[in-house]
Amino acid sequence: MSPAFPSEPGIEVTPEQTEQALADGTAILVDVREGYEWDAGRVEGATHIELERLASKSDELPKNTTIIFNCRLGARSAMAAQAFRGAGFDAWSMAGGLERWHAEGRPLVPEDGTVADH
Repeated sequence: MSPAFPSEPGIEVTPEQTEQALADGTAILVDVREGYEWDAGRVEGATHIELERLASKSDELPKNTTIIFNCRLGARSAMAAQAFRGAGFDAWSMAGGLERWHAEGRPLVPEDGTVADH
């Protein structure tokens, strides 16, 4: 089990758990949305790797760190988390994606950031 989420079943973690893991430094966040979505608004401190480029950039991600993937609603990030788990990573998907993150009142950057449609 993950050091960041030791008792969490499945592949999803909540935005609240994501926020806490980022604050604690126990996980990194990888945003797999497209460039225009990233530019519209994102979680501060996230790394951007578009889903279609993720496999070719997997060697840039640390295997000894918990990785949380996010997208707009959670489908693309769940695919990424499943693939990376299969490759030996401690990977998770943020449930509800950036839509839920923002709907629950968490900030986006830039300051006037929005969640772009896919």
